[in-house]
Amino acid sequence: MLQIAVTGKPNVGKSSFFNSATASTVEMANYPFTTIDANKAVAHVTKECPCKELKVICNPNNSICKDGVRLLPIELIDVAGLVPGAHEGKGLGNKFLDDLMQAKVFIHVVDASGSTNLEGNPVDPGTHDPLEDIDFLQEEIVMWMYGILSRNWVRLIRKVGAEHLDIAKVLFDQLSGTGITIEDIIEAKRNIEPDYNKWQEEDLIELTRNILKIAKPMMIVANKADLPTSAENIKRIKEKYPNVIPASAESEIALVNAAKAGLIKYQSGDDHFEILEKDKLNPNQIKALEYIQTNILDVYGSTGIQQALNYGIFKLLDTIVVYPVQDEHKYTDQKGNVLPDGFIVPKGSNPRQLAYIVHSDIGDNFMHAINARSHMRVASDYELQDNDIISIITKG
Repeated sequence: MLQIAVTGKPNVGKSSFFNSATASTVEMANYPFTTIDANKAVAHVTKECPCKELKVICNPNNSICKDGVRLLPIELIDVAGLVPGAHEGKGLGNKFLDDLMQAKVFIHVVDASGSTNLEGNPVDPGTHDPLEDIDFLQEEIVMWMYGILSRNWVRLIRKVGAEHLDIAKVLFDQLSGTGITIEDIIEAKRNIEPDYNKWQEEDLIELTRNILKIAKPMMIVANKADLPTSAENIKRIKEKYPNVIPASAESEIALVNAAKAGLIKYQSGDDHFEILEKDKLNPNQIKALEYIQTNILDVYGSTGIQQALNYGIFKLLDTIVVYPVQDEHKYTDQKGNVLPDGFIVPKGSNPRQLAYIVHSDIGDNFMHAINARSHMRVASDYELQDNDIISIITKG
């Protein structure tokens, strides 16, 4: 299952983001280090399900379908707040940097209102610059990984020379367990001094920064977007950084809870909600819902929570969703389930690779594939398209 790490300094709404995205309950409080362990839970990314287009009723196995929207599971990791000097062990230190590296994507939650300082302590809204938070956190992660490489640099260089190895292979071995591939490292070192014997400290730091950009893309969730001091800060953040999504985690929690209670009709990612039981809402609740509609949904088009998850998985990781089936005419598996499984796969994947993703035995016995929409055989190197329905034909 793909993993996203939710990170940032303390007290910016990380746990609120996690809570709203996973519908689980983690402690939320207004002081640093509320989260003391990496919480993990299942969240979902959303895609339009082919069931509506095909006019069939689907029977999902590995996912959920709500009103023609397929909810596909991912794992969210809520990492405790980082403070300046975390890579040196300050705050809660390196443990949480270790937790971060489990994930394929980082979501950096920022207090866009500027109402918490670098250590995560409350200050008057607008008195802290959230751009400082982004700069420091990115640098903390870079320096943590740089520390791993620099501490072992002499030994690594000796190993390259003694065993006649490629420097990328040695670096890959050193970073094992982080999910970083040798291809990531090869690409990252293209723009620095080609002779590793000449690398200085700044070269190794630049290499580290390049590796992280490629292997662990980061997006910024500008939380507390509804507060008066947030709009200008969000504009400034977008001018300096790519991949920025304004959000209000507390608004998402309020809407999800109201929907669960049957008071409103709302699905995460929607730009509006419908009040179902107005007589059961008190004036303060109605006022709060109106505030969310006016200051979040009307301004930004959503609370930003579902958009952040979708953007991280589909945009930053460049993935698509494909539906493998056994019967290409009925779109079913061997048990008769219609469109049973949606798989998130890298863009550019082919049917043989999909077969291995489904199961290694299916991959080993792969013969060819059929596009269920056209009922035409496709080549084993056919590039899968988003929302493809593919029947995998195996030997025997």
